[in-house]
Amino acid sequence: METFHSDLSNIEFPIAEKVSGKTIRKSILDLIQKDKPQFTSDKFLSISELTNYREQYIEGFLRKQIGSLTDLDKTVLDSLKERTILTDKLDGEDILPMTFGQRIADKVASFGGSWTFIIMFAVFLFLWICVNVYWLGNRGFDPYPFILLNLILSSLAAIQAPVIMMSQNRQEEKDRDRGKKDYMINLKSELEIRMLHEKIDHLIINEQQEVLEIHKVQIEMMNDILKRLE
Repeated sequence: METFHSDLSNIEFPIAEKVSGKTIRKSILDLIQKDKPQFTSDKFLSISELTNYREQYIEGFLRKQIGSLTDLDKTVLDSLKERTILTDKLDGEDILPMTFGQRIADKVASFGGSWTFIIMFAVFLFLWICVNVYWLGNRGFDPYPFILLNLILSSLAAIQAPVIMMSQNRQEEKDRDRGKKDYMINLKSELEIRMLHEKIDHLIINEQQEVLEIHKVQIEMMNDILKRLE
């Protein structure tokens, strides 16, 4: 198998990975020359080495735009470097099991916000009033103005409100976690698109150089034909 030695690291690579410095975007070339000043546009490196500097360029771009990288940004960059799907990392994160209190809070919030609870509670109030006013002649265990009923309603509201708030707080935590995952996926999509543009530009520049070489050869052939005709 034909190989070549990279002018960047002097490591041997397959000839299929050979990339000319002339086809590298200036921003990436500047980054390479910052690390290896002896590397010029007329030298060669491998695709894997070029990819490594592209990733460094993207990381530097993020630091410039965002400042210090957060754990979310580092997770996205690791996913890019490892060529893995970000959802695999997100699905693999440890999910804390729900406690008994959280399960009770969710059930109370789910039942307390349903039409079943509203209808059952309305029927309970109606029966309570009818029993005390009509059946017991307003001389029962809770005559008008229903002080015991008011106490029950106040106690129920005092207990139900914090339980529902517990469930809402846990839902907000889930929403924040979902928002972080959406941010990471969107960020990786943006970086992947940026790298794709970089690769397409590289291919276009490389193709243009090949076309120019073909034109040069054709011009030389035409000059030879003209000389023969003369």
